[in-house]
Amino acid sequence: MRGLTEAGSEGIRGSTQAVIAVGVAFAAIALFVAACGTGGTGARDEGPAHASAVAGAIASPSPSPAGGYRRVDAVALVKKDPVVSATVKRDLKPCGGDHYPVDVSYGDLTGGSVNDVVVNVLTCGDWVGIGTYVYREVGGRYKNVFKAEDSPVYSEIDGSDLTVTKQVYDTDDAVANPSRETVITYSWKADRFVRVSSHETDYSKAGGDATPVPDG
Repeated sequence: MRGLTEAGSEGIRGSTQAVIAVGVAFAAIALFVAACGTGGTGARDEGPAHASAVAGAIASPSPSPAGGYRRVDAVALVKKDPVVSATVKRDLKPCGGDHYPVDVSYGDLTGGSVNDVVVNVLTCGDWVGIGTYVYREVGGRYKNVFKAEDSPVYSEIDGSDLTVTKQVYDTDDAVANPSRETVITYSWKADRFVRVSSHETDYSKAGGDATPVPDG
C-alpha cells in the first residue's frame, strides 16, 4: 500500500482516498443500522448481561405489542416485598452514590394487560446474582409470582418464557468460571410458572457438553 500512495498524481491519490473513506463510512453506518434493527425478547433497563452489571437509573423502554409498559422503582419494589428474604434486602445497598446493583427487564410473561417485571439483585463487587423475582400487575399493584434466591442465580425473558440460570462453583473456581451451569425454562400456566425444560452444562468436562436434566 505504501507504493500506491507514493506513485501517480497527488490529485488522483486524494480523490481515490476520499472515495474509499466515504465508502467505508457508509458501510459502517449500514452495519450499525442493521444491528439496531435486530429484534429483542423484551424491553430491558440498562444493567448486567448476566454477570456484568451497569447498575443505575432505570431507562424507559417502549411498550411491547402484547402489553402496556409501566416503569417501576425496582429497589423500592424489592425492599417492600414481604416475599423477599431479609438477607437479600439487607445486601441490597448502593454500590456508589444512589446506584443500586439491580437489573430490570419488562416483558409479557403472564399475559396481563401490563408488562411483567423481572428484577435481578446482584452483588456490587463481582455482580453475582443473589436473588431474582418476577412481578405481575394485579389490580393496580405488583404481586410477586416467582422468586429464586439460591445464589448465584439470574433470570431473563426469552420470548414469552422465563429462563433461570443457576451456576455451581467448586472450591477453587473463579467467579467467571463456574464448574457447572443449569438453565431452567418456565412458562406461565394456570396462574403460575411451570417448569417446562432444563439443561445442564458441565464446564469441568472437555468441550463443556450440555447434559439434559430430567424434570421432576
